Amino acid sequence: MSENMTETEAVASVAAVATKRRKPGLGWRIWLPPAITFIVFGALWQVTAIANPYVIPTIDGIVMSLIDDPQMYGINFLVTLQEVAIGAAAGILAGFVIAVVMAEFEILERAVMPLFVVIMVTPIVAIAPALVVAFGFGMMPKYIVTALVVFFPMLVNSLAGLREVDPKALDVLRTLHASRWEIFRELRFPGSMPFVFAGLRVSLPLAVVGAAVAEFVAAGQQAGLGSLVTISAAQANLPVTWASIVLLCVLGVLLVSLLSLVRKRALWWSDGEVVSR
Repeated sequence: MSENMTETEAVASVAAVATKRRKPGLGWRIWLPPAITFIVFGALWQVTAIANPYVIPTIDGIVMSLIDDPQMYGINFLVTLQEVAIGAAAGILAGFVIAVVMAEFEILERAVMPLFVVIMVTPIVAIAPALVVAFGFGMMPKYIVTALVVFFPMLVNSLAGLREVDPKALDVLRTLHASRWEIFRELRFPGSMPFVFAGLRVSLPLAVVGAAVAEFVAAGQQAGLGSLVTISAAQANLPVTWASIVLLCVLGVLLVSLLSLVRKRALWWSDGEVVSR
């Protein structure tokens, strides 16, 4: 009984020390450095914009452009969001499924991975016009371009995670005559999740880039923030151009922030981030 009390008291004392070390004022160390960076960046931007009004607009000019026509920005934002959602979902799903098949059959990886590498190193701006010829002037070419951009990072990270399993645990499952599905469900899939989320952390910002590039180079429907950037830049309308770029940045930040929240809930057992490969 005395030993139990001693252990309890030890745990309580450690918790008390940890609580004392958590000073409420330490929160400023998290938000103050980026706040200072953005303030300095904004001040430099404003000074440069005032000195060079035909190069970049002032911050208040960008804000006023957003306030003056929120409907135009909202419609184009939703179009780009749709392209990101559908294209990224398709590319991410395809990358993960193919990674699962490759992890089970190494001969398939040796057969098709060189083809995927060739596709990935091909400039996307060269592929987009060909996709327009093949699939028409609708949204499909933009979905495909976005999917292609996110496919390879997702494939590589998922494949690394599916292969990065504990050999001892794998031996135990094989000793118990576990099927491929049982090994995947109980070992490979849970173990690959940190790598999958690392791939998602790379893929989601790339999806925004892919959607914007698709709108730049794929002819047809003139909608989306990328198209708005192209049209306004051709008209030398700098506030609209940079307001559209800001919204693209906001979209990327929102996606990454949402992913971080999902990761914390889904991988509560993981104590660290996996670096994307």
